[in-house]
Amino acid sequence: MLVRCLYASRPSASLQGVGLDRILEQSRKNNPALGVTGLLCVSDNLFVQVLEGGRDEVCELYNAIVRDDRHQNVRMLSYEEISERHFGNWTMGQVSIAKLNPALLLKYFKRIELDPFDCSGHATMSLLRELVATASILNRGD
Repeated sequence: MLVRCLYASRPSASLQGVGLDRILEQSRKNNPALGVTGLLCVSDNLFVQVLEGGRDEVCELYNAIVRDDRHQNVRMLSYEEISERHFGNWTMGQVSIAKLNPALLLKYFKRIELDPFDCSGHATMSLLRELVATASILNRGD
């Protein structure tokens, strides 16, 4: 059974350069063997990630993220059983929040700011789907 998990968290310290590269490298190395695909949006003070794959694998990965000291305030935004993946082409695609079009953010959020803690999981997921549709994803990592 396939599931999709969307969560947001705050980095415990500013994650730029090497710290972010390590997270992406680890995801791209480990996720294919687990059958997990997804997308990571990151800024200085925010992670938004969607994980897709088998129920056990996604749940174990999410639980590991909750325990990871690089994350704080981890909040599940949505979790659902799915019939197909929306992010199947990415072992872990990356989106730079700082480079998002302000008009796109305003389409889904009440301000020109990605704040998944203050909106529905549905709105955040809609933004991520639109990013895929408009080819705004960096570093496919296949």
